[in-house]
Amino acid sequence: MLIMTIQQIKYMITISETGSLNKAAELLYVSQPSLTGAVHDIEKEFGITIFHRSSKGVTPTNEGEEFLLYARQLYYQYEMLMRKYGKCEGVKKKFGISTQHYSFAVKSFVEMVKRLGTDEYDFAIRETKTLEVIEDVSTLKSELGIIYLSSFNGTAIKKLLKANGLAFKKLIDCRSYVYVWNGHPLAGSSVITQNELQDYPCLSFEQGGNSSFYFAEEIYSNNEYPQMIKVNDRATMLNLMVGLNGYTLCSGIICEELNGSDFSAIPYLDDEEPDSIMTIGYIAKKDQILSDMAKIYIEEMKLYLSKCNDIQ
Repeated sequence: MLIMTIQQIKYMITISETGSLNKAAELLYVSQPSLTGAVHDIEKEFGITIFHRSSKGVTPTNEGEEFLLYARQLYYQYEMLMRKYGKCEGVKKKFGISTQHYSFAVKSFVEMVKRLGTDEYDFAIRETKTLEVIEDVSTLKSELGIIYLSSFNGTAIKKLLKANGLAFKKLIDCRSYVYVWNGHPLAGSSVITQNELQDYPCLSFEQGGNSSFYFAEEIYSNNEYPQMIKVNDRATMLNLMVGLNGYTLCSGIICEELNGSDFSAIPYLDDEEPDSIMTIGYIAKKDQILSDMAKIYIEEMKLYLSKCNDIQ
């Protein structure tokens, strides 16, 4: 007979998120021996080893990863149930998103937080690699993820989403733009071709060890570029645009409030693929009932993107 409790599930999830029994114990306000005992009890109950212990901390085993996937789903449903029917005074409602590097996603997050405040909510936003966006939503680390699909990456990404039980919902279709700083030699152009970009470094977001061009955030990732520089964050990319006259390919949806007004998005013309479109959307667990926070965030994204119809 199974005796695992919701509290013990929370223990397992917190340990996996912190990677440390000591840190998890501090966050949960329990003693480290009590937490260790809870892990032992659950592992004994299910006949599996959930965590591998080492001098560097704790990491999930392969069977632990699978256990934690189901545990997060179960705990998420519990939280949804309590939000709707329970009395949760003093307990903050949690909501997180993971996204590719889109300033509109951050701007929409800002507007959502302004509407809801932080007294009753615990928010998180993660700008990260494409594969990690998918993994975060798959494991319910984040409720929503923001990515794009195209004719090039669509088949591969959709296959991965299906394997992880995720659904993609379209927000907007965008043409391709070249993003440069206003001091760039091509900044005054009405359109920019690939040939004109040959002498300038192309900037791309690093995708880590799984750096398949299907995971690239920039369209035309399968093209060959004479100069290519990988970066990990938007601030570094903007700095390299100024310092090296670099450029990147983007959707053209730029939030000047966050990125500043020193940069411009100029239509990109590729003679070989003139009709390539970026379809930006959000991903979530298939058939999942979205939280009120997720609905408000999606509403804010749609509101912001509705002002960008000229880029479609």
